[in-house]
Amino acid sequence: MPVTPSIPGPPNAAQQQLHEAYARLHRYGPEFGGDEEGNHGLTNHGPMAVEVLLRRGLDVDVDCWLDRYVRRLAELPRGTRPITEGTWGHALGDHHRLPDWTLWFADQLRDRPWAELLAEWWPRLLPGIVAGSTHGVIRVGHAVRALRATGPSGTAGPALRELAHGLAFWAARYRPLPGQRRPAGHLSAADALDAVPRLATQDGFIAHRVGRLATTPGWPHSLRAIRPARTVDVPARLAELVDAATRSYLVRGHGSPVLLVHTATAPNAVLHTLPVLPEPLWVPSFDAAWAAAAAITATYAPTRRAPRPDVTPAPAGDDPVTEVLHRAADHGDEHVIKFTDTAVEAYERAHDPDLLAAALRAGELITG
Repeated sequence: MPVTPSIPGPPNAAQQQLHEAYARLHRYGPEFGGDEEGNHGLTNHGPMAVEVLLRRGLDVDVDCWLDRYVRRLAELPRGTRPITEGTWGHALGDHHRLPDWTLWFADQLRDRPWAELLAEWWPRLLPGIVAGSTHGVIRVGHAVRALRATGPSGTAGPALRELAHGLAFWAARYRPLPGQRRPAGHLSAADALDAVPRLATQDGFIAHRVGRLATTPGWPHSLRAIRPARTVDVPARLAELVDAATRSYLVRGHGSPVLLVHTATAPNAVLHTLPVLPEPLWVPSFDAAWAAAAAITATYAPTRRAPRPDVTPAPAGDDPVTEVLHRAADHGDEHVIKFTDTAVEAYERAHDPDLLAAALRAGELITG
């Protein structure tokens, strides 16, 4: 199975296919199956999953994959009233304004360079990084990868609209974390994740769980416990966090197989956005990525580790990366595809087989 190099790169047939997939998916909203009180149900992972499938060159018929996937999606509602420079603050975190946010960002991206707009809105949205179970920042991260791959001579229209959809989802579901603190400790990412306190009762929608962190003993202290990052160290520190969260999934993923993949994929989205962000935003980006991973750990991860499962990335002599990507493609689940992409990147940095084993574990745990 061919595996194409990671972006950036020149425009090619795969990118054209990705843009066509984006155009098809943009008829739909970022969520489906929610309730009238605004509790979101499931997230539309279509744009993120097809970006991985096509960037990796996986042997999947993307059109057929989408044919099956879009059946579950809900169409994007019509806008109600325009967002303006003077009113956007009132619309932040209002899920009813999602279509208005989508139109706002699409209009903005027609008139301004996308990296300039992103640099303006990134610090505004960072405090609400857990928005939509972190799918806001993750979708933005995948859109940025697609835009970087397009290059100056490519047709970026569909990818720009994808960035607009990602930013709109993040803005509409914006919800600041309670008890936020700047890192000021000495722990590594792995030790800091282990030290995060857990909710006494892990039930309810994620918004309800996150709200209960305000009264969870030790929560603010756990955010401070990780070693702070300097600007020059942020890429390496984010990579360390992604690697630690991926390893943790291997022995804790059973607690919530779907939600816990985001402890790794959300920081990875931030990591891949860094190259287009001004350096003064790097340290706040690390702090927010850490807070997101800690919040999902606190609200969904079990306290006790499970025994390491007996999963083998590949038979002796075979390429383990190709094998793990092949299994994710065959599995077909959007969470498995995205987590495997992140786990493979982590393995290519650290060459730790447990990182690939975590991707295989996700394939075992996520069954439908």
